[in-house]
Amino acid sequence: MKLYAKFIIAYVIFGFLSFFLIATLTSSLTLKQLEEEKADNLYREAIFVASTYAKNYYTEALSLEELQTQLKAVDTYVSAPVWIVDTDGTILLNSREKVNLENPKVLTDFDPTFTGNQYYCISNFYDCYQEEVLSVISPITLNLKTRGYVLIHYPVSAISQERDRLLNVSYITLIGIFLLSLLILAAFTFLVSKPLKRITFAANQYAAGNLKYELPVTTDDEMGRLSATLNYMSTELSKMEEYQKKFVSNISHDFRSPLTSIKGYVEAILDGTIPPEMQEKYLNIVLFETERLNKLTSGLLTLNDFDRRGTLLDITDFDINSIIKKTAATFEGTCTSKRISIELIFSAKVLYVSADMGKIQQVLYNLIDNAIKFSNPDSVIYVETTEKHEKVFVSVKDAGIGIPKESLKKIWERFYKTDLSRGKDKKGTGLGLSITKEIIQAHKENINVISTEGVGTEFIFSLPRSKNIKSSDIE
Repeated sequence: MKLYAKFIIAYVIFGFLSFFLIATLTSSLTLKQLEEEKADNLYREAIFVASTYAKNYYTEALSLEELQTQLKAVDTYVSAPVWIVDTDGTILLNSREKVNLENPKVLTDFDPTFTGNQYYCISNFYDCYQEEVLSVISPITLNLKTRGYVLIHYPVSAISQERDRLLNVSYITLIGIFLLSLLILAAFTFLVSKPLKRITFAANQYAAGNLKYELPVTTDDEMGRLSATLNYMSTELSKMEEYQKKFVSNISHDFRSPLTSIKGYVEAILDGTIPPEMQEKYLNIVLFETERLNKLTSGLLTLNDFDRRGTLLDITDFDINSIIKKTAATFEGTCTSKRISIELIFSAKVLYVSADMGKIQQVLYNLIDNAIKFSNPDSVIYVETTEKHEKVFVSVKDAGIGIPKESLKKIWERFYKTDLSRGKDKKGTGLGLSITKEIIQAHKENINVISTEGVGTEFIFSLPRSKNIKSSDIE
């Protein structure tokens, strides 16, 4: 069952229970309250009559006819009959009937304490009434002696009618609230339920693989922002899906090419196509391709560790200039063969930074290797360090072919290679710059690139300068 249908059922049940509560508990409580209020008013009137008119009658200050007149006036005021009863239960006066004094009506077994511990009771009062009445009693005392009683009887049906009038107001109010809440329910359906259905449908579309589905964003409230967020999520997931496809395609290509070469050359050696005197040459090619596969596998494992658990750094204080010298020295043979020189420019003789020395050496190796790979013969590569605002900036600049403007943002992507016009670089894996950026970002630092086609490329990254050892402390 849908949530909206459940809400409607709950709403109907709530309305039914509300009416039921008013018809039972509220009705009972209202009747009780009205009875108590009416009894209280009648009891005060009974006390007033007993202490004035009835007392004057017993002191002969008021005649029977005059007392009857006064009782009728009280009857009109309280809308209830007023009786004067003798101590033995004889009805002396009734505001609504003329009493036969020669043969008066006597209440059998009359007990003036019939109200018990309350000041009123509800009964047919000794079978004097065919319906229940609310009766109150007040003694008429004269010289500390009880001479009779004043009784007032009010029909319970009249109290019930008054209760029903009040309940009718409650019913009408409840119906108004119920109808008003229907409007709120309609607004809820329009503002919440329908957008939630659209969002649920969109989520099902994304789960089914339809990442191109776009939610309409028509409002600027929470629902609108949620829809916009889902649209953004689907766009990013779509990009991720494209990236994964491209990633798998690149891995397949970069593994297939060397494996095909290795398989071809090995088969040629085994079947004698390559003569023994040429085997060393092709075995070196096989070795080169094997090293390339090993390098590619290592790079993938490194990036996988970054993705899975982040980069674990071993932060120490070390001289960045010394690491640059050692790293540059490893390229001496390559530079000599390509007639490329590396010039080191340091702002200070010794420059200490706080970083992971092994990881930073890998960054320097990748950047210098990249610079050599795309530099022209008889050119110079500059590696420079400078200090600024508690930071050390390292620059690797070449005078090579440069990077196309449209490729600058893509060079950090895995397997991306800019030298597309010459075919994919046979020595590169397309992972070096990705690894480099991951390492620098793990240090919470930045790396940027400036490049112009046909002029050259410069990579600049920052490192925190050591707070324990400063350049001025070194002699």
